Amino acid sequence: MSLSRLSDLDIIMGFSTQAIHAGQEPDASTGAVTTPIYQTSTYVQEALGRHKGFEYARTQNPTRLALERNLAALEGGQSAYCFASGMSAITTVLLLLKAGDHVIVSDNTYGGTYRVFERVLRDFGLDFTYVDTSEAAGVERALRPQTRMVFVETPTNPIMTIADLEGIGRLTREAGLRLVVDNTFMSPYFLRPIEFGADLVVHSTTKYLNGHSDSVGGVVITTRPEDAERIAFLQNAVGAILSPFDSWLVLRGTKTLAVRMRQHDANGRAVAGFLAEHPKVRKVYYPGLPQHPQHERARRQMSGFGGMIAFETGSLAAARAVLDNVRLCALAESLGGVETLISHPATMTHASVPAEQRARLGITDGLVRISVGIEDVEDIIADLDLALGKQ
Repeated sequence: MSLSRLSDLDIIMGFSTQAIHAGQEPDASTGAVTTPIYQTSTYVQEALGRHKGFEYARTQNPTRLALERNLAALEGGQSAYCFASGMSAITTVLLLLKAGDHVIVSDNTYGGTYRVFERVLRDFGLDFTYVDTSEAAGVERALRPQTRMVFVETPTNPIMTIADLEGIGRLTREAGLRLVVDNTFMSPYFLRPIEFGADLVVHSTTKYLNGHSDSVGGVVITTRPEDAERIAFLQNAVGAILSPFDSWLVLRGTKTLAVRMRQHDANGRAVAGFLAEHPKVRKVYYPGLPQHPQHERARRQMSGFGGMIAFETGSLAAARAVLDNVRLCALAESLGGVETLISHPATMTHASVPAEQRARLGITDGLVRISVGIEDVEDIIADLDLALGKQ
């Protein structure tokens, strides 16, 4: 059964309309406007070899199917496949390769991605080179005869480096390589990597797509029929699927994605501006600031700057003073929820990255990361101002 065939209506709809309607129709039996939670493990078949498109819940589920169609439409892809976590989605993408294949990766990638690449997949014969993907030339220099994939995170976590998607996309097309883009930070509302040549897009649906800090999941969006067929096979074979309830939660989340992302962006710009002027803050990493090294590229490549910010306090003691004294901002892992979350990358999200590599990338003990929520921005700023004053 196809998971991705979009109707003509889907193609002409605007983003917000797609987010609410793509992949979803009123329930045929009741007229319910919300896709039901099909909490079933199996389906009665009409006769031997004849069924209604669903056989076993690991293979197909109507709630998950609705979400997959929705996310394929939002990213402009052919198909989407939902997984139990962002890391299971990323791992499945790497299963498209075989022992001896080489992958070029953004050097400032999420710690969990680095961990699975270095401590799991390298043991199965894959090889990885980490480069600065802010310039396509760095990717080109790292190419080998064995290179089969370029895995880009943009903006990077947590230093917010903006990849040269246009240049890298052109390079991978010419070289016949798969380009994979982790679009978790921007969501398809602000960035559409497929338009720059990405062959696969991955997300942690836990973050902005769900947006309410109450679900863990991941998704792979494909553009090539052969990749779609293989990812579908792997989803069923490995079985790390998104549950019906989590699928329903993310579907609920995507309905408000546009309005939430606009508010995250507005609040993010205001908080970044405040931090850039604060005497206790040494440096701010936010692509919406004119002093960001890829600010102009961010303006061209993305339609907004989002709500992710990192800032340098100068020391672990200074960072601790901020993190221990916020009251509205919640000290917690994760990002992309409606509430503001604050974290310490060196000991939390990037603890699995070797210390010398963290230092080279700028992930110091004094670095703090904020996922700016959609609360009243004056309250977020007041909370940060009070905590910074405790240094």
